[in-house]
Amino acid sequence: MTISYNWLCEYLPAGQAGSTESIDPEKLSRILTAIGLEVESLEKYESIPGGLKGLVIGEVLSCEKHPDADKLKLTTVNIGNGEALQIVCGAPNVAAGQKVVVATIGTTIYPVEGEPMTMKKAKIRGVESQGMICAEDEIGLGQGHAGIMILPDDCTVGTPAADYFKPYSDHIFEIGLTPNRIDAMSHLGVARDVCAYLSHHNNADAPVRSPFKNNFKVDHQGMQMDVVIENADACQRYAGVSIQGVTIGESPDWLKDKLKSIGLRPINNIVDITNFILHETGQPLHAFDADQIKGKKVIIKTLQKDTPFITLDEKERKLSEEDLMICDAEGPMCIGGVYGGLHSGVSAATKNIFLESAWFNPVFIRKTSLRHGLRTDAATRFEKGVDISNTVHVLKRAAMLIKEIAGGEIASDLVDIYPAPREKTEVALKFHYLKKLSGKNYHGDTVKDILKSLGFELIKESADELRLAVPYSKPDVTLGADIVEEIMRIDGLDNVEIPAIITIAPAVETLAVEAACREKTAEYLSGSGFREIFTNSITNSAFYSGDMLDSTVKMINSLSKELDVMRPDMIQTGLQAVSYNLNRKNNDLQLYEFGKTYSVNETGRYLETNQLAIYITGNKQSDGWRSKAEKADVYFLKAVVVKVLSLLGLSPASFSQEIMQNYSSCLVVKLKNESVGSLGIVDPALLEGFDIKQPVFYACLDWDKLMKVQRKLNIRFQDIPKYPAVQRDLAIVVDRSLQYEAVEKTTLDARIGKLKTVNLFDVFESEKLGPGKKSMAISFTFLDEEKTMTDKEIDGMMGRIITAYEKELKAEIRK
Repeated sequence: MTISYNWLCEYLPAGQAGSTESIDPEKLSRILTAIGLEVESLEKYESIPGGLKGLVIGEVLSCEKHPDADKLKLTTVNIGNGEALQIVCGAPNVAAGQKVVVATIGTTIYPVEGEPMTMKKAKIRGVESQGMICAEDEIGLGQGHAGIMILPDDCTVGTPAADYFKPYSDHIFEIGLTPNRIDAMSHLGVARDVCAYLSHHNNADAPVRSPFKNNFKVDHQGMQMDVVIENADACQRYAGVSIQGVTIGESPDWLKDKLKSIGLRPINNIVDITNFILHETGQPLHAFDADQIKGKKVIIKTLQKDTPFITLDEKERKLSEEDLMICDAEGPMCIGGVYGGLHSGVSAATKNIFLESAWFNPVFIRKTSLRHGLRTDAATRFEKGVDISNTVHVLKRAAMLIKEIAGGEIASDLVDIYPAPREKTEVALKFHYLKKLSGKNYHGDTVKDILKSLGFELIKESADELRLAVPYSKPDVTLGADIVEEIMRIDGLDNVEIPAIITIAPAVETLAVEAACREKTAEYLSGSGFREIFTNSITNSAFYSGDMLDSTVKMINSLSKELDVMRPDMIQTGLQAVSYNLNRKNNDLQLYEFGKTYSVNETGRYLETNQLAIYITGNKQSDGWRSKAEKADVYFLKAVVVKVLSLLGLSPASFSQEIMQNYSSCLVVKLKNESVGSLGIVDPALLEGFDIKQPVFYACLDWDKLMKVQRKLNIRFQDIPKYPAVQRDLAIVVDRSLQYEAVEKTTLDARIGKLKTVNLFDVFESEKLGPGKKSMAISFTFLDEEKTMTDKEIDGMMGRIITAYEKELKAEIRK
């Protein structure tokens, strides 16, 4: 939320901004943060960058031709300090006797285009120049550059340019509002909180300076409009008034300055007033061209599904049956509370307007806004619930502003359709509950004063309880805890007392093991050159099809059409990150992510699963003076997975080749015959959808399953072996189609207790071995932890392995 300091001060009891009694911006920033309106930034705003500082009004005393340049002139300029300046000027319109704007030595000017420039003493074609006579675009006052800026003759020499032109300056607060604080989404709402703070801390009543004046008056009833609410749930209050004979034009400077200071672009006086009122009070308004309202009738209703409607941005949109529309006798004019229509809005030719102020159901507005991708200022306020009691007051203020600035007459009675007036929410607050939550013993009078200053109404009071009516501007206040929050805010969140003794209930840490495992895995991967990524768990349903799409968790109120489901798989969001990097020439990637996938089963139960995803593409090793670049492959990925499982104490794992979606070649990772993940080469057809033209290797481990197995492990400690391990190598000739997995399984099935590791270190294929044959060289490591093994023992174990290979694998032993 953007708040103007000058604008805010107009509602504070201290008076106008800039007065001696005003709260300075820094102090106001601290107050705002203390009451829960956290100031994220405080910036100085200047309508003219630099504020014309250092520029001065001067008079050209003489103007002669430059002795060494045809297009330059040598001038002397009086700037009122008793000493004339010699300035070389290239403007064709400079002449003696003119009043001009002068940038003296040391002054920084801010041109409309280009970088700021600081004036220095310089020689131009051999003649010293002691400043610069300025054109309007050179100092940010306009676009003209045909010549210097010539001022009226009555200007006083020596007057600072800032005093003459009076550029607007302000301080702008960026406030980080929580979504429930609709009451603070306006300058008046923020002022109400500040005044409550001042009243409490200064022990003196500090009321808000209300902009509402009781000066609304109907001039005649020549433009009455008939208003009908057909959907009273979506529109619970609707008010409007007609204004005849307005003149569409530019807004006055004070109004334009206010809007520009908070980042809004002035459009015309009518639109600017509605924007001003929105940011002043938090109540959105809409102005219709009254001559475009067919049948002089305004109908608030929903229309049939797929009804076409052209909005203000000239796009045709298909309406939903839940979109609330403001219609005339012939058709829709505006999407209520969200966006105007192309043909009903105010234009340069508008003479008569119908001004709308309404309360629309937040649920309808939010759904419509998200459905059509129209996140307007009006929608963001209506969807949180504006103050229904303020509807008419704001309309009257806006109507009188229009009459004052754009002329015209109030040409109808004010229409106010309010079928079912809302009762205020009632909330009870017990004093012991206040103390329990706040940790502070507040005096009853203090509590009542704070709540009164915030607009709460005391309904009933007893020794230990207050019953309060909540103001309509605070729809989020429904519980006693909400009242406690309001009191603590105004007292100052930085005044929360910290007790000398803090009592807490003991808790058992149930996730310590999982957290340690995750940290250990992340440290290994990061230390091995991988980078951790975080991708959005909300993704695009277009990535999925078939059964996977049927089981996805769909967003009811999606943020956009591209973000409409919770991801059922990690690979698509990861490939988006891979594609983003590849498109920026970052071609060698090793990434990992701890994330969650989501699905819904046949019974409608939602499932959430923790996953570890690993992505590798490009080179695993870059070019260096001692080594050449080495491409990553699926074996490198498999080694990483094996190492991760080993770190978690989950080895040995087995791998079986299977056909799986998203892979062109895939290995399923198993622990004790239970699948815990997969790894392999990503299907090129999937890569094509992300515009990825190089192979990507991907592994996904079900982290929940890994942790389930890990929790069952018993931690055992053993001494470092005192006796040496013995290594033996063996080469076998087998069928070319035989996978190493079968060799490893056969070795383990031999159940040789002193065999510690088995490692494939070479594969050789040649016709000399026989047709369809290959050689596999395998290394075995044996260890007896109680004694040194003899050759006879080792030969016996190797013999058992050879026998198993010959019997199970039909292998031949290479000599």
